[in-house]
Amino acid sequence: MLDYDEEAGRYDASRGGEPRAAAAAQAVLDLIPLGARDLLDIACGTGIVTRRFPSARAGLRVTGVDLAASMTRIAAARLPGAVVRADSRQLPFGDARFDAAVSVWLLHLQSGPEDVRALVKECARVLRPGGVYVTTVDKAASHNVGSDIDAVLSARPRSPVRDVAADVAARATEHGLVPAGQAVFRGHGQGRSPRRTIADLRRGWFGTLSPGSPLADVFAARLAALPDQDRPRPDPVFHLRAFRKPPAPGNGGTAAITDGWACHGIG
Repeated sequence: MLDYDEEAGRYDASRGGEPRAAAAAQAVLDLIPLGARDLLDIACGTGIVTRRFPSARAGLRVTGVDLAASMTRIAAARLPGAVVRADSRQLPFGDARFDAAVSVWLLHLQSGPEDVRALVKECARVLRPGGVYVTTVDKAASHNVGSDIDAVLSARPRSPVRDVAADVAARATEHGLVPAGQAVFRGHGQGRSPRRTIADLRRGWFGTLSPGSPLADVFAARLAALPDQDRPRPDPVFHLRAFRKPPAPGNGGTAAITDGWACHGIG
C-alpha cells in the first residue's frame, strides 16, 4: 500500500495531471443534479479534481475531505477554507448536509468490506433527500487494457477487490440509495510503459509485490524484457456509478437524475 502522505508531492504528475482531472470532473458532473448546491468530495487528495467542480458549474459549493495530512495541505491551498482532514468512515458533518457526495478512487483502497459498508453508509447519511452519491468502481480492472504489461502482471498474486460494481450497488441499496446513472472517463496520461511500471513496482504500487522482495524482482525482470520500454500502452478507462437518495414522501427534494442507468462517454 502506498503512503499517500509521502506520495502527495508527485501525485498529480504521476496520474495524468490536469487532462485526467478535467475528464474525471466532467464525468462526475454529468451525474450530479443541475440543482445541486453543496457537494462533498471524499478523499479529495490534492484537490486537483475538486477545484474543477465549482469552476465548471456556477453556484456549486464544494467541501473536500481527506485523511492524509500532506494531501489536505495541498488541497487547502487550492480551495482555501473548504478542505477538512477527516476519516471517510466517520464524516464530521451533520445528517442531510449535502446535495452530492463523491468518492473517486477510494473504495478500492479499503481494508475490508466493513470499511466499504461504513463509507457508503456515511455518504448516504450526509445526503439530502434527492441527493446523489457518485463513486468509481472496478478500478483495478480499468487498468487492464490487454497490453503485454497486463499479460506479465496477470500472474502476480491478487489483492481482494473492494470496489466490484455489483457489491457497491448492494451496499448502496442497504442504505436506501437507488441507481441513478453511470459514466466512464479516460485516465489521460496514465497508460503504463514497462519502465514506468517497474518504477511503480519498486515504490509499492502493487500491494502484493513488496518492494525488494524476490517475487517483485522476478516481475521487474519480466517487465524489463518487454520491448519499447518507454512507450505508454493505452490509457485506462474508469467507471463511475451514481446512486440517489429518494426524496421524502410528498417532497420533490432537490433536482434529481432520471431513474435508471444513464450512459455518458469517455472524456
